[in-house]
Amino acid sequence: MKASVIIPNLNGAGWLRDSIESIWAQTEQDFELIVVDNGSTDESLAIARSYTEGPYRDRYTLIENPENTGFSHAVNQGIAIARGEYMALFNNDAFAEPTWLAELLRTADADPRIFAVSSLMLRYYEPELADDAGDYMTLLGFACKRGDGLRASRYTRPCRIFSACGGAALYRKSILDKIGVFDELFFAYYEDVDLSWRANNFGYRNVYCPTARCRHICGATTGAVRYNPFKSIQSGRNSILLPYKNQPLPMLIVNFLPMTLGYLLKVAMFRHRGFGSDYAKGFAEARAALPKVVKPRPGWRALPCYLWCEASMIAGVFRYLVYRVQRALKIT
Repeated sequence: MKASVIIPNLNGAGWLRDSIESIWAQTEQDFELIVVDNGSTDESLAIARSYTEGPYRDRYTLIENPENTGFSHAVNQGIAIARGEYMALFNNDAFAEPTWLAELLRTADADPRIFAVSSLMLRYYEPELADDAGDYMTLLGFACKRGDGLRASRYTRPCRIFSACGGAALYRKSILDKIGVFDELFFAYYEDVDLSWRANNFGYRNVYCPTARCRHICGATTGAVRYNPFKSIQSGRNSILLPYKNQPLPMLIVNFLPMTLGYLLKVAMFRHRGFGSDYAKGFAEARAALPKVVKPRPGWRALPCYLWCEASMIAGVFRYLVYRVQRALKIT
């Protein structure tokens, strides 16, 4: 089987059926669909169960968790039983164009060193604007969505990226078997950047495919289009775990000052928006989680990979500053 599409779901009654139907409508049909329900209490669980009967039942699996185990754990459950050569992650509030999967597979098949392929995610209510065109990491210690709120026409060229957005991305299973799956310490948010960063450190590539398109209702599941207490806590927590886990000690020392500046800026921003205490709670959770972090050890041969990541994060600072100016001037 060519691909396994995995959709984690939590109380997605308003959009899950349309999301699933967009997957069944793909031009590429050599795939299975795995839905992992994370303790839904709305009608979305009944929607997910309805596909266990009908024309697609032989290519459909539903996993039902009694409670919300987090995005990473749910996705890993799907990966554990998947039969595909590739794993395609898809949000329950995303809706794929018919050639979405075929374009992802075409891109991945072109180079065996490609680990992840990221889609062009468009804003559902403003489809002329990008929601995500791959993610980038900054030297300030936090990750950003490339193209968020800018014209999608800016992002028509394929390119290498730091990280694939797990909301609509393809991963090569053979490389997952080598470097590991999603880290379940990252309950939600940044878990996809962590995985892509790990792949970078091991010498693999993450790329962006502009012809793999989908529309996305940003934050529909968590209720966090921008900020809320849950997202603020997760952001504070995982923004500490992410660089600590993926940078060797010399990089952490070199990058300590810019990361500290970045965290201070984030603290000020979250306080300004009324979520300062939640962000601080995330920092406290990070301190408790640090002893549990398992740092990847790709070996001395990873030095060129570390240098590429460092250069990419330096470039990410300038990319972020340009983006903030564009948003301040309302340039799309």
